[in-house]
Amino acid sequence: MNIIPITEVAPVFIGQAENKEAGTGCTVFVSPEGMRAGLDVRGGGPASRESQVLSPLASAQVIHGIVLAGGSAFGLGAADGVMRYLEEKGIGFDVGVTHVPLVSQADLFDLMVSDSKVRPDAAMGYEAAKNALESPNYRDGNFGAGTGCTVGKIAGMDTCMKTGIGSYAIELNGLKVGAVVALNALGDVYDWKNGKKVAGLLTEDKKAFRSTADVLNESIKVIKNRFADNTTLAVLITNAKFDKAALCKIAGMCHDGYARSIRPVHTSFDGDSIYAVSAGELEADQEVVGTIAADVISEAILKAVTSAESAYGFLSASDLDF
Repeated sequence: MNIIPITEVAPVFIGQAENKEAGTGCTVFVSPEGMRAGLDVRGGGPASRESQVLSPLASAQVIHGIVLAGGSAFGLGAADGVMRYLEEKGIGFDVGVTHVPLVSQADLFDLMVSDSKVRPDAAMGYEAAKNALESPNYRDGNFGAGTGCTVGKIAGMDTCMKTGIGSYAIELNGLKVGAVVALNALGDVYDWKNGKKVAGLLTEDKKAFRSTADVLNESIKVIKNRFADNTTLAVLITNAKFDKAALCKIAGMCHDGYARSIRPVHTSFDGDSIYAVSAGELEADQEVVGTIAADVISEAILKAVTSAESAYGFLSASDLDF
């Protein structure tokens, strides 16, 4: 099993755009020929667009773009710009008078990071889509949808940590599986291989970690509105050939990677979502791919921690002194 760049998994092109000052951005995945895709949403608070088109019951068998963005529901307009760019390039379903691209989107909540009035919009989506096809610029860290990502927010933003977007990919006997994760969780983050906490809720002096689960367990009083919304988003890409039904199952298996690495996860205050994308013709066993995919997701989560830089007053793992 060899580690490879995420950009070598399949003909899915990735572009990013962000507003560093405002602390938000978007990451766009484009497949000019169309990619088969499935979706599994486990969080209770998703902000999404064109999710139903990924149901096995929907007639469309491929989509042309996926957007991961900040801005919460406000950021869903980024897909308008992606669609405009793809239409200009003649990408999408030919309906006679134009081409209609199918673009799915999921957003995370980063409004409390810097400027809550600046969100990903059509102009940012257009820029990211253009970057994807004309000058692919994917980078791990504080870029794209990872620009405003934070974790460990149960006690408020003063004691949370900065994370970002991360990727990881492998090749095994011709099979390629890779993932991109924008890590923006309510909970704490662990190294899935040894159980060591690597990011999350800090003490007030920021000299040690606290346990988000322990803070939750201090009271059973019903809290209807947590301090901040969250959401971890991922796109799993493989060159193996699967239909939408199989990809929805693989996306579900990918959530094992979330569960091993983030605690708590899939809460009502997260919109945790995973897209699984097939852009290849290799015949491969679904269970093998799904098992590998969960591991790849966990590794991408680690990369989202280790590649992030401290910003907006939030410490990243690279600047912790304990």
